Amino acid sequence: MDNSIALSVKSVSKKYKLYSSPQSRLQEALHPFKKKYHKEFWALKDISFNLPKGGTLGIVGRNGAGKSTLLQIICSVLQPTTGSVEISGRVGPLMALGAGFNPKFTGRENVNIKGALMGFSPGEIEARMPEIEAFAEIGEFFDQPMKIYSSGMFARLAFATAIHVDPDILVIDEILSVGDAKFRHKCFQKFLEFKDKGITVVLVSHSLDMILKLCDQAIFLENGSILETGQPKAVVDFYRDFMLTGTQEPKTISQPSPTSSSRQDKATAESGDEPNPLQQFLSDIPEVDYCVYRNNYNENEYRMGDRRATIADYLIVSEGRIQPPFIYSGKIVEIYFKINFHQAIENPMFGYAVKTVDGVMVCGSNTRFRKITVNPANASEMVIYRFTLKLNLHPGDYFVDLGVAEQLPAKDEPLDIRTSLIHISIEQKEQFDGLVDLELSSQEISRIDINQKTLSGANGMG
Repeated sequence: MDNSIALSVKSVSKKYKLYSSPQSRLQEALHPFKKKYHKEFWALKDISFNLPKGGTLGIVGRNGAGKSTLLQIICSVLQPTTGSVEISGRVGPLMALGAGFNPKFTGRENVNIKGALMGFSPGEIEARMPEIEAFAEIGEFFDQPMKIYSSGMFARLAFATAIHVDPDILVIDEILSVGDAKFRHKCFQKFLEFKDKGITVVLVSHSLDMILKLCDQAIFLENGSILETGQPKAVVDFYRDFMLTGTQEPKTISQPSPTSSSRQDKATAESGDEPNPLQQFLSDIPEVDYCVYRNNYNENEYRMGDRRATIADYLIVSEGRIQPPFIYSGKIVEIYFKINFHQAIENPMFGYAVKTVDGVMVCGSNTRFRKITVNPANASEMVIYRFTLKLNLHPGDYFVDLGVAEQLPAKDEPLDIRTSLIHISIEQKEQFDGLVDLELSSQEISRIDINQKTLSGANGMG
């Protein structure tokens, strides 16, 4: 292996045998003609990449894509079915925190055992013990049996032990968020310290923002195969689009066709010019619920209302981009949506909400709150409505609700409320802290020399 390469993964595949029951496993083991009672499952398929020394590789993918299996092979916890892994230096795994710890032993005793398993002499372990104890911040519990530890204390000690083994390659699997906020910050700072020292890092994370900020190359795993590899931004963009569409090719706006006919279709046929997606959206009349065909539709939406009116379609536009895979924070976003009225509604109202992945509402409003007059809607009428927003949000994933209701004196009546209908991803151009950017404006007003002012006052009195 080249001296500049820290990690070389060559054509690695991993196969598991899946049995329907323990009896099937026994039948296969005892069958005189070696009859198979299992199904083959390939967790990894022909994985290859090189990671230079001092580089940071980010691995993204859905749950079950094979990320943890790959990390376990890199750390020699598992052996590949085919292929090989070449490593230059000592690997420090930060994966299943606390794996191998015995709850009956004290924290100190478990650190000694863990260090011995990593190849350290008793003297080397003892030299590192004060740093591990200080980093874990569990006080007198360090010399108490781990069976009385809380889950947070357990994770603290496990993390502190794992990072003090002086690794050449650090393998991290979604564990930079253990403990409380202060401890998480300390863990993150330790991670940055490793990077500054030139330690090679392999990082698995569902935080795309972390992949973009910390990594210099990335790979996207799906069903055990690498679908994309390269610069983090290119891989993250590909991953986002894949997660929205479910395919490697983006869905087109015209497949399947949402209309039976439209004026735009006829005009296009006569002129030979293709309409742009927004023009087509504004002219099409959906015969079915076309929301489900949009590339950022969330199939786990929650829907409520009596359906006297239904939301039939929507379109996201930002900076001239139609249905973009991501939206830049602070940029104008237009949300168009179509409402089919099946009965006449005297006082319709439209609303939206933007929420975090955890369901925390970031912002939301409706035409009643904004005191916007909406004309009565007739039966068999389609209304296209638009909300224009400036999403000054921190990078990450968010969900958009859209709704139509009947405004009544006593209580508004939901007609069609589609909660978490749209999945959007925010990407950051200008850095800020917190969840939202409040568009801070700052200015220096004046400067006063305090000593000079005091001196002037004294001279005046003399």
